[in-house]
Amino acid sequence: MRNLIETLHIADEVASKGYLITSSELADLMDINASAVTSRGDHWVWRNWVVSRVRREGNQSAIRFC
Repeated sequence: MRNLIETLHIADEVASKGYLITSSELADLMDINASAVTSRGDHWVWRNWVVSRVRREGNQSAIRFC
């Protein structure tokens, strides 16, 4: 439970500060495979946040939480 709370706090800080993260960083945060993040499209919901792909950086997407 402690790990879940920490993960949610990190996600909330990323969202509130407007930080951009890569799809692989989001996959690490969500504890899923990176391909599962990239296959979800450009705009989707994860828990309390809307996840949007804002630009591509090589093979990585910059992701924004709202």
